[in-house]
Parts: sequence; C-alpha cells; structure tokens
Amino acid sequence: TKSCRKIKKIKSILGEKMIEEILKLKKEKDAIILAHNYQIPEIQDIADFVGDSLELARKASQIEAKIIVFCGVKFMAETAKILSPDKKVLLPDLDAGCPLTDMAKYEDVLKIKEKYPDAWVVSYVNTNAIVKAITDVCCTSANADKVVRNVPAKKIIFLPDKNLCWYVKQKVPDKEIICWDGYCFVHRLFKAEDVIKAREKYPDSEIIVHPECDPEVQKLADGIYSTSGMLKRAKESKAKIMIIGTEEGLLHRLKKENPEKEFYSLGSSKICPNMKKITIEKLYKSLKEEIYEINLKQIIIEKGKKSLERMLEYL
Repeated sequence: TKSCRKIKKIKSILGEKMIEEILKLKKEKDAIILAHNYQIPEIQDIADFVGDSLELARKASQIEAKIIVFCGVKFMAETAKILSPDKKVLLPDLDAGCPLTDMAKYEDVLKIKEKYPDAWVVSYVNTNAIVKAITDVCCTSANADKVVRNVPAKKIIFLPDKNLCWYVKQKVPDKEIICWDGYCFVHRLFKAEDVIKAREKYPDSEIIVHPECDPEVQKLADGIYSTSGMLKRAKESKAKIMIIGTEEGLLHRLKKENPEKEFYSLGSSKICPNMKKITIEKLYKSLKEEIYEINLKQIIIEKGKKSLERMLEYL
C-alpha cells in the first residue's frame, strides 16, 4: 500500500542518517567497529573489520583506536577486552550471549582439571572470560587441530563443544582428547538428511559445513571449515553452486565476495538469535553514549590473556 511504501522510505532515510552519524562519531571518538561474520548485513557493511573469532581476536590485539565497538556476542567482546585491556570495549547489546559458553561452568572445569592433573585444558574461544583464566590455551574452529597438535601434552581436556572436539580427534588421533559435553544449538539443527537432499537437488554443488555440526553431517559434507575457511574455500572452489552449513549470516559476505556464484543454506536457514540482537540503532546508541562497556577483573584479564596469547602463537 501507499502508506507502507511511505513508512519504508522514511525508515530508509532515517537509517541512512544514522549510518552517517555513526561514521562521524567513529572519527570523533577514535573508535573502530569489529563485526562477526554472523552479524546482520547492515552491521557487516558498516564495520571496519568483519571476521571469524580468530581473525577478530588477532585484530583486537593490534588495535590502536581508543574505543572498540564489538558487534558479536559477549564472549567475543570479553576476548577483545582481555587482549586490549587499555581500550574501552563496547557491546551494543549486553544480552547478546552464547548458550554454548554457559555449558562450561568455572566450577566444573576446576573439577575436571583436578581429575586429570597432567592434561592441558584447551578451550574454544566460545567460553566465558573466567573459564579462559583457568585454561592453558584457547583455540578457535580455524586453528583447533593445530593448537591441540602443538601443545606439549599428550592428554587434552577440550571444551566446550563436543562436535568440534570430535573433528579435532579425527585430525589428531595420536593424543588422548577428553571431550566436554557442550554444543551449539544452531549448528546442531543441521541434519544428515539435509545433506542428502541438497545433493539430490544440486548434484553439481559443493557442500561445506562448520565443525560445530554433528559428526553425521561432517562425514557427509565435501569439506569442514571455520567461517574464514569457508570464505577462502568459496573463492578457490570451481563449483558454481555452494551449500553452506553454518549460521545464515555468513551468506551475505559469501555472496558479496563471490557474485558469480550461488550460495544456499544447507536445509532451511539456521539463525542465531543472539547474533542478530545488535542493530544499527543499538550500535549508534552505544557509540554515541559510550555505554554497554565490558568490564573484567584485572586478575581475569591477566590470566585469560596468557591462554589467548598462547593461541596466537600456534598460528
């Protein structure tokens, strides 16, 4: 209807004005915007840097700006604060959590450390800051197998994602790896039948999935990659159609960087509601008022930093 079109136009104009204001505020306040690959398209497009957990961690450790506005979920903003403790780190929505991180409780991790005193704790970055503080070394889905392979221990406690742990076990069979019983509820939505149906519908396609997917899905896929690995593979692949088994936010960047190819979600689009909590309006408010700051105790920063710096050594 005419009124609907008018409302859309007004919203579009307001959105453009807000984006202009954000860019202006960024310069005035010496701020930088970091965004994860799963963020909504508008956030990805306005960000100074878009990446996966590993790329964002590296970027956070190198930043010279006074303010980091982190568009992701809370554990990512905490990681940025640990690596750049002298910066003001803002998370535009403090309720943007990650259920996977909460599956590894501090007290439970201490208990398993006591049970296996000779093991190294390797924590996926999808953990809370306090867990990173009692972790020997962190990893991401992009470098998990490399980290486990290189740490000076034969026994590993790997937390919190059991599917990523399964993937690492296939890559590093010579080490004893104890898997934590955690999972990403979004990636567990991908099913083996989704892969079978996709092959039938797109026989010439390449199917790639994230290592947080169940083993049954990983076994049927053509490749298993982190989000940064998927972006790299998409550029290298000769396939004109690619089926992607990860959170739907990555498709925006895949299509943007490879306009000559077609990308589809494996099965129906799988959405992480926490990753979608950050909007342009929330980003603007956070930056303008410098609110929703990430604050951590100094001891957690110091201990957590060791586990993250070790991770960056194993690249």
